[in-house]
Order: sequence, then C-alpha cells, then structure tokens
Amino acid sequence: MDIKALVERNDTVSGRAFDRVMQALILFSIITFSIETLPDLGTGTRKLLDITEVVIVIIFTIEYLLRFYVADKKLGYVLSFYGLIDLIAILPFYLSFYLSFSIDLRSLRVLRLMKLFRASKAMRRFTRAFVIAKEEIAIFAVVTVMLLYLSAVGIYYFENEAQPEAFKSIIHSLWWAMTTLTTVGYGDVYPITAGGKIFTFLILMIGLGIVAIPAGLLASALSKARMEEHEEK
Repeated sequence: MDIKALVERNDTVSGRAFDRVMQALILFSIITFSIETLPDLGTGTRKLLDITEVVIVIIFTIEYLLRFYVADKKLGYVLSFYGLIDLIAILPFYLSFYLSFSIDLRSLRVLRLMKLFRASKAMRRFTRAFVIAKEEIAIFAVVTVMLLYLSAVGIYYFENEAQPEAFKSIIHSLWWAMTTLTTVGYGDVYPITAGGKIFTFLILMIGLGIVAIPAGLLASALSKARMEEHEEK
C-alpha cells in the first residue's frame, strides 16, 4: 500500500476512506468531550469515555507520525498550519499527565475541529479564501482597532462627567465601544447625554458597515478561490 497516497491524497478510494474515518473520529471525539461535561455520569461511563479518548489519541498520534514520515520536508510539515493542528490535537492529552495547570489541558481537544479543514474540500477552499484576502483582512483589522479606540475616546469625553462610574476611563469605555461597534448593545452601559447619544448613533452606523465588510471580503475571496480551482483542473 502506498502510505503517502493514503495519507495525503483524497482522489483515490483509499484516500477518501482514510479522510472519512478521520472526520468521523474528530466528530466522535468532540461528542465524547461534550458528554464528559455532564454532571451525573457514573464511574463506569467516565471510565469508558477515558478509554475511548486514549484510543482516539493513539489513532491521531499514528496519523501524525505517518504524515511526518511521508512528508517531503519534515520540518515544513511540523511547522505548517495543518502540522501544528495535528500536533495540537494530541499534545494536550500527553501534557496533561506531566504538567499541572489550573485548567485541564485536555479541554483543548475541541481544537480538533480544525482538522476538518484538511479533509473537507469546501473548508480547504475557505482556507484558501482567507489566504487570498489576508491583506485586506489585515487592513480591516487595523482600521477596526483604530475605530474601537477612537470610539472609546469619544464616548469617554461625552459621558465621563455625567456617568463617572460607568465611563471611568478610556480603558473602561472600550467595553462600550466594542459592544456598540459590533452592534451587540448589551445595554449594561449606555449614553445619557445628548452628545453621547448622537455619537452613539454615528458609531452604530459605522458598526453596521464593519459587520458587513468581512462578509463581502470573504464572499469575493471564495469566488476567486473557486475560479482558481477550476483553472487548476
């Protein structure tokens, strides 16, 4: 059997079967992880879940070692996006036996969902779209952070005197700026002055645009990614 074709290619029967098995294991591990959080599980059930987790980790470890073995550039695979995801999928389990933290490292197994990006063609296209639009997304992120800060500054000067507890400083005002720019508006802090209300209205209008821009960028990038795939075929 060609191990490289089995592990890396999904255009063969064995390759597709391998991908399907790994997808099923990923989803199954997430389900068992969720079941573990139930408060009234019996000792036998918890033991069964622990054994199941060990088996899944062993399989994922074998997969990681196989991918490392067949990789043309070993270090390139280890440091690649998918290589790091494969490592994250198993590393917390092993570290939990040797390290003692205030959190359970095994809870990080939820990150195994990211392994689905490799097996799914649609998810690979989504990843490709992010690469295509990375510069625009980076610029958008910088502009968003700037707007977030300017919004906090603005509302602080409008509301600090009227609500010194709610808007103690620009740093405290960042929470209001974040919930307003994202149009969530929890209502725990809100303006009461006329200037603050007008300023909030303007920020809300900007926030509507901020919510829409990433969707437009990704939609355009996904279309371009699909066209590139057709051209490659």
